[in-house]
Amino acid sequence: MSRLSFHCLPPLFFALAGSLTASGAFAVDYPITPGQRSTAQQVAQAGVPLSELSPNAPDSYTIKKGDTLWDISKLFLKSPWRWPELWGMNMEQIHNPHLIYPGQVLFLDKSNGRARLTLGRPVGNEEKLSPRVRSEPLITDAISSVPMHLIGPFLNDAVVFETNQLELSPQIVATQEGRVLLSRGETAYVKGDVDAARNWQLFREPKPLTDPETGEILGFEARHVGTAELIAKPDVSSLTSADEIAPSVFRINTLREEANVGDHLAPLPPRDTSPFAPHAPSNGLKGRIIAVYGDGLNAGQNQIVSLNRGLRDGVERGHVLALWRAGTRRPDPTDKSKMLVLPDERHGLLFVFRVFERVSYALILQVQDPVHSGDKFTQP
Repeated sequence: MSRLSFHCLPPLFFALAGSLTASGAFAVDYPITPGQRSTAQQVAQAGVPLSELSPNAPDSYTIKKGDTLWDISKLFLKSPWRWPELWGMNMEQIHNPHLIYPGQVLFLDKSNGRARLTLGRPVGNEEKLSPRVRSEPLITDAISSVPMHLIGPFLNDAVVFETNQLELSPQIVATQEGRVLLSRGETAYVKGDVDAARNWQLFREPKPLTDPETGEILGFEARHVGTAELIAKPDVSSLTSADEIAPSVFRINTLREEANVGDHLAPLPPRDTSPFAPHAPSNGLKGRIIAVYGDGLNAGQNQIVSLNRGLRDGVERGHVLALWRAGTRRPDPTDKSKMLVLPDERHGLLFVFRVFERVSYALILQVQDPVHSGDKFTQP
């Protein structure tokens, strides 16, 4: 254990987040917390002990498009979420660790028993490398902290309802020309109150999420189908009796899968672009996997799982959690009358990106074996 315990570390990465400026450029906020700066300053005074480096840390690394801070810190440090320590290895050149770009080169100096980084980039077509800070780079070139292309589609689409409230929500009751399935751009007729919004999400019938430990229903997971836009509200002028219903008219805008009669609608929330940072929980957080998102029975790297812990349990967006493989039972080869109960083994990492009251969703960052419902997780 190093002198900087990861249990005490502040948030370490920030995802790309922001809004369009008047000029059309993407404006991004990359805050550095006081805790991050303090951690980095401590390391900057002396460097990082060589024992904290990854066994295969390279002497130099050229940042490529598609890299994340998670990938880069994993190259140099044993614990990927300890980015402030990597930043602290060269605060003079790396003024903001979130603003590093493809083409820049990181050099690892391991002199005097301590590790430090220097930052440079190739000069011309020569092999010679010159330390230099890139000035006024394009913000859109900056690398993100975690694989946002994997998480992004689920920041709004993965939804857990506290109750089965979708039963009372607007519902598709008919399709264009009586078709069974709806495709993008086609018309859907919807029954229910649609005054709440113009843009809506489409959901398949929700399924209960049951706690593997207690059997408690923790919420209802609604399977995201797509989005639709309200084109026209009900025309009640054509109704002739109380038994008749005039549906609203919707246009299907986007689809993950074809929409059906019976699919429910909920108002589409604003796109979630707030920054978040991978960090270890400060308490003794532990729990179990509820299910694999979608129809899978098991999951691997870069897939989404639901967890039986949420806001009420102290789960935060950005938490990094350890995955555990259940220990096996096998006969004792030295005494056939006995059974060996092997201990659980840690075999992966989760990254929490969406949190509800009693449930949260996490991306499997890395894993050795398939992940199943009921598997354990703990703080790393």
